[in-house]
Amino acid sequence: MAPDKSVSWAYSEDFLPADDVLLRAYDRASQLGVPAVSTGTGAVLRLVAAALRAGAVAEVGTGAGVSGLWLLRGMAPDGVLTTIDTEVEHQRAAKDAFAEEGVRSTRARTITGRALDVLPRLTDGGYDMVLVDGDPLETPATVEHALRLLRPGGVLAVAHALSADRVPDPARRDELTTTLREVTRSLRDDERVVPALLPSGDGLLLAARR
Repeated sequence: MAPDKSVSWAYSEDFLPADDVLLRAYDRASQLGVPAVSTGTGAVLRLVAAALRAGAVAEVGTGAGVSGLWLLRGMAPDGVLTTIDTEVEHQRAAKDAFAEEGVRSTRARTITGRALDVLPRLTDGGYDMVLVDGDPLETPATVEHALRLLRPGGVLAVAHALSADRVPDPARRDELTTTLREVTRSLRDDERVVPALLPSGDGLLLAARR
């Protein structure tokens, strides 16, 4: 019988606790009904951004700024986060979070609009990292754009990749679950990237561009 990993998972999730700025951002996300990345997922995003010394990061799904805070904390001091969302209210909450963090306004570029309309306008190979955390049903198309935007060695991150443990369950055949399941399989077999699927939070799919 396989050992129960739930205690280790919980311990890992809380390894880096959220500070007051993050806690307020999480609270705003809850009030807006936005599913924010967990602290465990945020810690991984910060680490990847730091390892890349990321100067340019694109984020699909601003939310209330939770993931943006984690990314900015890992990025280079002069790095710029470009974050895309359809909801102005969500971006307003993110700007509040960034202001509390003391992030200069020039370091966070918010673009209001549908990701599939905005991403084609961004520069090919111009980004060190792309986080996909928007409409799950648009994830396949969004991932293709993200791969185009990444420089060689850049990293794609897909948040909520396990979708509340539905993706690993073969009995789940709803459209959202099957879409995410196909994304994970597609990146696993894509020779353009080196992928890994982490159980952090609600699942974090990472893929480094060759």
